[in-house]
Amino acid sequence: MRPFRFAAVLRSAGSGRAWADGARRLEDAGFDALLVPDHLVGPRLAPVAALTAAACATTRLRVGTLVFANDFRHPAVLAKEAATLDLLSDGRLEFGIGTGWMAHDYHRAGLPLDPPGTRVDRLAEAIDVLKGLWRGGPFSYQGAHYRLDGLQQEPTPVQRPGPRLLLGGGGPRMLRLAAREADVVNLTTRTLPDGSGPDPADGGPDAFRRKVEILREAAGDRFGDLELGTSVLAVGAGRAPAAWSAADPAAQHDTPQVLPGDPTAITEHLLRWRADLGLSYFVLHHEADLPAFTPAVAALAGR
Repeated sequence: MRPFRFAAVLRSAGSGRAWADGARRLEDAGFDALLVPDHLVGPRLAPVAALTAAACATTRLRVGTLVFANDFRHPAVLAKEAATLDLLSDGRLEFGIGTGWMAHDYHRAGLPLDPPGTRVDRLAEAIDVLKGLWRGGPFSYQGAHYRLDGLQQEPTPVQRPGPRLLLGGGGPRMLRLAAREADVVNLTTRTLPDGSGPDPADGGPDAFRRKVEILREAAGDRFGDLELGTSVLAVGAGRAPAAWSAADPAAQHDTPQVLPGDPTAITEHLLRWRADLGLSYFVLHHEADLPAFTPAVAALAGR
């Protein structure tokens, strides 16, 4: 059974000092990682600069993304940025990547939002490029979306053969890609093809369990190597859950994504979901939930 790991998503801060203080608070509270999202709209810091600042302010805390949107950057550019960040953080990069999904990002920036299948195919090629460049040496690639001719990048990442790869998965195609390529899988709600938000039909405990089954079937012998996790709300006693990632938390009742009750109850829920589904990596989605969630982190981190 894998030991628990905990991360928290931070999005913004009013100053560099405030951002550094937030990172240090997570480290002092026993969190394993600080993660940032990647969107072009909304009050969010840009990932690479924010993660570099967080890494410089801490000594143990891992820094990463939930998740880079592949469509926003060529993978050769992202490979170089990630390798540099891994070097400057002494090997603390947690590299999360997805297709990109939110329609507002694309439409307001004038970017084409391709169908989900095209975006997943492009992400699969990007992962090939990232891993190839991180291995070091001249790398060539001929795909439908990317072509490289003997590109060699330095530095290479401190982590070998590259940073651990986190993929978020809600739909079957993404879950099968994660089963093949990821080190860490963040189980999510499937998004609608038009990028307007999560699919309201993809909710509840049966749908969540089915995602684990798809991963298990697709990964085969590799399943035991996967670290499974999900993003969570820690809903304190007497407090209604807030919406997150445009999803309705009521649809995730009795899944690992909503943890109701006081800190003792939250700890019990976490132990239950690890024993039941093998989930060990939990990502707190809202800073407002830190008071309810941090005691569980103190009780379970590394156990």
